[in-house]
Amino acid sequence: QVLLVESGGGLVTPGGSLRLSCIASGFTVHYYNIGWFRQVPGKEREGVSCISSSDGRTYYADSVNGRFTVSRDNAKNTVYLQMTSLKPDDTAVYYCNFRLGVSDWGRGTQVTVSS
Repeated sequence: QVLLVESGGGLVTPGGSLRLSCIASGFTVHYYNIGWFRQVPGKEREGVSCISSSDGRTYYADSVNGRFTVSRDNAKNTVYLQMTSLKPDDTAVYYCNFRLGVSDWGRGTQVTVSS
């Protein structure tokens, strides 16, 4: 079975950092575009970042550009999201997936930025 499991979330103060992990099983992340998404209660899920399978290029939403870094460790079959300079507006449940327009989502990992 294809499975993506998010972890690494937690409670941090503004300006802090977290590294989220997306551990894949049942497929090889090197051959797929993997994106990070987030959702706040009452709002639609939005794209945050993604990494290309073809050349490893990365893309970021304007709201996180310059603060977040997505990377891939092929040996560990894991995609990471390094988050720095966190803001309260970054508070959300973070998910990894192949694309936004899918119906099957994992449990996600909660990120809370608060003083």
